[in-house]
Amino acid sequence: MSFGYQVLGFGSGNVPIPFQLQYLVIGGGGGGANRSYTSGGGGGAGGYRTATGFDVATSTSYTVTVGAGGGHAAVGNNSVFATITSAGGGIGSYSGNGGDGGSGGGGSGMISGTSAGGSGNTPPVSPSQGNDGGTGTTACGTRHAGGGGGAGAAGQNSPGSQGGNGGNGLANSITGSSVTRAGGGGGGEQQTSGFASGGSGGGGAGGGVGTGNYGIAGTANTGGGGGGSKQEGDTGGSGKTYGGSGVCILKYPECKTISIGAGLTGSTASPAGGNTVTTITAGTGTVRWV
Repeated sequence: MSFGYQVLGFGSGNVPIPFQLQYLVIGGGGGGANRSYTSGGGGGAGGYRTATGFDVATSTSYTVTVGAGGGHAAVGNNSVFATITSAGGGIGSYSGNGGDGGSGGGGSGMISGTSAGGSGNTPPVSPSQGNDGGTGTTACGTRHAGGGGGAGAAGQNSPGSQGGNGGNGLANSITGSSVTRAGGGGGGEQQTSGFASGGSGGGGAGGGVGTGNYGIAGTANTGGGGGGSKQEGDTGGSGKTYGGSGVCILKYPECKTISIGAGLTGSTASPAGGNTVTTITAGTGTVRWV
């Protein structure tokens, strides 16, 4: 008789009860680059992974990590939920090819020649978690970097007149309204105006040469890549050109109650439709449903 009560979910609270949820997990965006003798590539967006019908159970702890964005020319950090890992975005380069990652970073505008963008969807998963970065180039002695890849599109190659724009992100309505995230950073250039745009979904715009013309940081909790620039001076941690942090969003039946463990920063809401949504914006820890 006790077995029957457990199957129905009554009796002991320690009996795992399976259910399904939807997740959106985005890695931290890659940092754009700036360096005086080249033009820095835009950072790639963090990996973008989402699915419905993911199996979990009550009375079971699941690891969550929200990846921080990468610093100057640094890869973003991975975000994790349970068995799902979204890779950090690739670096925007100041000295050659862009870095690989969830989406690839843009290649630098070198003194001569071209620099390829980094590869997205690295390591590979299906469906793809991101796109490639764009190619940087030198035209008539002026250096222009490639844009970082986004979740929805590759970073643009430099057209030869400015840095390449960042690749656009993807829209998702898991929270009850459509929000675009994981855009790539714009590529830097050797000019004082006409800078490359960041991709929709938090990608930072590119910058150029001259005091104050730094690339723009990716937006927090979007996984957006940081914009690159040519102006040197922001390699010490003030935040310009940095990638945006990632996010982990979980949508599950409203009859389930979540416990957010120590080390995580998050909030829970109940949009229409009989579901609850928990958004984790920082930290590493565990979540558990009862």
